[in-house]
Amino acid sequence: MNLVILEKKVAGLSEETLARFVLRARRAARLRGQVNILVAPSAALRSLNQRFRGKNKATDVLSFPAISATGDHHDAFAGEIAISADIATQNAVRLGHSPALEVKILVLHGILHLAGFDHEQDNGQMARKEAGLRKALRLPSSLTERSQRRQKTRTRRMRSTP
Repeated sequence: MNLVILEKKVAGLSEETLARFVLRARRAARLRGQVNILVAPSAALRSLNQRFRGKNKATDVLSFPAISATGDHHDAFAGEIAISADIATQNAVRLGHSPALEVKILVLHGILHLAGFDHEQDNGQMARKEAGLRKALRLPSSLTERSQRRQKTRTRRMRSTP
């Protein structure tokens, strides 16, 4: 069973609904073990990001894979995911879908990180996996796809600036 805590409420989303989605997403990603989800204000994500990544800024999603004392992944517990309700809501408004759907997109992204994917170092492997799972789970564009589009847009702007 997955634990879901909505420290900050998100329109159209209950703990039960999100827990059911987490189960579906875990199964689709073939991730074994329980996943705990925290949906919290941006201030909480900023604090976690500072503590665990040394980055003093809020972020949309953080993943914390469970590692056993031997350094192996543990089958009974896969890890934890923290999501900013504030950033999810802002992204949803900007992208034209519900905040509840945005939280699910972020959960899927976090689950893939718990499964060992790393979009910063895998030459698109996570993006391809996330795109396929997004379709299977009936979700709009993935977080990785959006990040890649933003990066390409920034690169184009920098090239075109005299």
